[in-house]
Amino acid sequence: MTDTPIWKTLLVWAIVALSLAFAAPNLFYDRVEQHNDAAAAIEKAGGSATPDQAAALAQWPDWAPSGIVALGLDLRGGAHLLAEVKVADVYAARIDALWPEVRDALRDLRDQVGNVRRQPSPEGVLRVAISNPAGLQAAVEKVRTLATPVVSLTGLGSNDIEVSSDNGEIVVQLSEAERVATDQRTIQQSLEIIRRRVDEVGTREPTIQRQGEDRILIQVPGIGSAAELKTLIGTTAKLTFHPVARVTADAGARPGPREMLLPAMDEPNTYYLVEKTPVVTGEDLTNAQPAFDQNGRPAVEFQFDPTGARKFGDYTANNIGKPFAIVLDDQVISAPVIQSHIPGGRGIITGSFTVEESTELAVLLRAGALPAEMTFLEERTIGPELGADSIRAGEVAALVATALVAAYMIASYGLFGTFAVLALAVNIAMIFAILSTLGATLTLPGIAGIVLTMGMAVDANVLIYERIREELRAGRSPGAAIDEGFGKALSAIVDSQLTGLLTAVIMFFVGTGPVRGFAVTTGIGILTSMFTAVYVTRAIVALYIGWRHPKTIIV
Repeated sequence: MTDTPIWKTLLVWAIVALSLAFAAPNLFYDRVEQHNDAAAAIEKAGGSATPDQAAALAQWPDWAPSGIVALGLDLRGGAHLLAEVKVADVYAARIDALWPEVRDALRDLRDQVGNVRRQPSPEGVLRVAISNPAGLQAAVEKVRTLATPVVSLTGLGSNDIEVSSDNGEIVVQLSEAERVATDQRTIQQSLEIIRRRVDEVGTREPTIQRQGEDRILIQVPGIGSAAELKTLIGTTAKLTFHPVARVTADAGARPGPREMLLPAMDEPNTYYLVEKTPVVTGEDLTNAQPAFDQNGRPAVEFQFDPTGARKFGDYTANNIGKPFAIVLDDQVISAPVIQSHIPGGRGIITGSFTVEESTELAVLLRAGALPAEMTFLEERTIGPELGADSIRAGEVAALVATALVAAYMIASYGLFGTFAVLALAVNIAMIFAILSTLGATLTLPGIAGIVLTMGMAVDANVLIYERIREELRAGRSPGAAIDEGFGKALSAIVDSQLTGLLTAVIMFFVGTGPVRGFAVTTGIGILTSMFTAVYVTRAIVALYIGWRHPKTIIV
């Protein structure tokens, strides 16, 4: 076996060493987990540590890899909720907020339209009657000027409202394109609020994702019960708007009277000294949407209710050229400079935004409360005892699978079967190393994927060893037979494993929840098993041949 370059052999063993190093923290799971939690808490506290945190930090060396596989809900225990968001509620709120604008716009045409009255109508529809029917068309055209373009990829070229006339009345409702965009924004806003609420309690690896058109799946490992999770989600975020006294990089700056020091959300080492009393709060905010400024650059447009509009207008008139802090949960998410008096409660935030950033900022501005009522369709509490039982069951299944595979390989191929078992151990270590590095969450179906991989991993070794046997029967020397076995079996190995890999990819993109967990570990396992069977096994065999120089081999 002289055809393997030394650099390739060294690279294989380097990968094996790294895999073992990055998988090792999972053998000391509780210690490493406490170390990581303490490190995160100390960093959040600015470097100061309590005695308990210092003790937890010392349980694992800082220089060693500390990534561990996150355990899913079924392994750690926790709460599971499936919520339905009533997106139609947002349509009614949008239309109700539009009525003052329509009324104010028609005041300019009082001589043509006469008196303006809002009429009873279904939710999500605004009907307006005027006392002078002759001015109906002019009134419709005037209200149409309130329409703005829909800011979404699917709504390009469409306006947000449709204005028509019916039985002598003006009818205003959201356009279909705006309804679709509103649904997207409502779900996105709900996801953002829920994620922020859940993250505050320090839970590990929550799953918060959209399912279908109007549902959200929430799985939070480590939380006490589904009822506790429902209470947590219902908490309202605190959104306020404050005058800015000054900006500093000193985290220890002393606020003046009636001031407070707040960190910037996305600007490290930046702190704002703001007045404690806000000018307006999130309770006064009725809407915030991504938009474009007069130069066509992405921006964020916001709207206050009449009370907030009056307070905001008075403040901006008296503070032109000064920054204005938008604070969410005691963090400054933006501090725009007031360019001019902003009457009517409608303003725009400009800056070096991309479309994605302006959309995200709009979501944050609206994140003061859930945008629509949520109905919980499914709720489950999984106790930690059940999670521990699942882990033990997974361990037993993995040990049994390993023992059976090892017994079969050693019985069939003797010493070379032992080499395959060693490669299988490296394969499992590589799977855990990759899962730890990616921060992937391991679930019970994921354990099933790993167990399945153990059986599939030796398929490649069987193909290689059977090929070596054929070459030995043909009279080849041990070294030549091994070279031919590994070389000519490669195409068959790739073909056999590729179909399984494609299946795992399809399951990942099409499936959800447990199916995706199974697909992740199965896909990673297929890739690592090809590497260990072809390269790691060959490196082990090469060590054996170079050490013993056998005249004959038995496979």
